[in-house]
Amino acid sequence: MKHKNAEFWIRKLGLRAHPEGGYYRETYRSDERIKTGSLPGRYGSGRAFSTAIYFLLKGSQVSKFHRLKSDEIWHYHSGSPLTVYLISPAGRLEKKRLGPSLDPGEDFQVIIKKGSWFGAAVDKENSYTLMGCTVAPGFDFRDFELADRDQMLRKYPRHEKIIKELT
Repeated sequence: MKHKNAEFWIRKLGLRAHPEGGYYRETYRSDERIKTGSLPGRYGSGRAFSTAIYFLLKGSQVSKFHRLKSDEIWHYHSGSPLTVYLISPAGRLEKKRLGPSLDPGEDFQVIIKKGSWFGAAVDKENSYTLMGCTVAPGFDFRDFELADRDQMLRKYPRHEKIIKELT
């Protein structure tokens, strides 16, 4: 396929601005639900079995640090590699690269465990990354928490540089 730019994909896929940065469109929401009593208490109500979105970051954008109550998998589709920054609940910083190559340290999928703070940046400023994101149990904005810079800096002062870049 001929190389496309970010604007092409935003138009073609009908993407819109996302609160964490970048652009998205939900492509799948299971019509089956998990009842409240069958989920861990952190959810507070039922959820779809699974959800999926297209997500695009332009090279000049970042996905701001946020966390979810569910695990999420990012799947590479097109564009430049991207670096995902994860801070575990224990404070360990990890970098994972999502991209088209299976060179050491890069993969077609990145798995983000529930409760981890995570954000991302496209590796090439004049490019973009188009990916898919799958969440199970399904995504609900009630499960989405955008990081507060001051709180993050107090809790994880040794990660000041990346916190300032992604908040």
